[in-house]
Amino acid sequence: MAKQQYQVSLVQDKTGMYWDLALYVPTVIFLVSIALKMWYTADKNWAYLLMFMATFFLMAGSNRILKSRMMLTGSSPISIDADKQRIICGLRNGGQVELVKELRYFPDFTGKSFAITGLDLNGKKCQYIFHRGQFADADEYKKLREFLRIYG
Repeated sequence: MAKQQYQVSLVQDKTGMYWDLALYVPTVIFLVSIALKMWYTADKNWAYLLMFMATFFLMAGSNRILKSRMMLTGSSPISIDADKQRIICGLRNGGQVELVKELRYFPDFTGKSFAITGLDLNGKKCQYIFHRGQFADADEYKKLREFLRIYG
């Protein structure tokens, strides 16, 4: 008989953080340096575009590292409690988000991450992304992914 409920506590994904830093830091530095070089040419529009892209990558990378990899922000999920009717995400700030309607599970094709979305008790749409490195062991990650397929 299959398990009817799963409770998982998440851990910080330091390996994933290093990979994200290796991706985002050189990208932002490259975009800023090219933008500064183009600023002193006649084509300033490209400089604006590249600076916008650098700012976007800086914000996206910071959010990914601080919220999902290191779980440092108050709205970062630190635990998952799932059953067939609902999913409860425990947050870093001590609160909980209970997803009860329109629950959806989105697996990554490579198996390295997945996302869950749904409406909470107030009708607000919430989305959370979880990475394989946030789970204590690979078996726990695989079992939760298999269980969450009921929402797929």
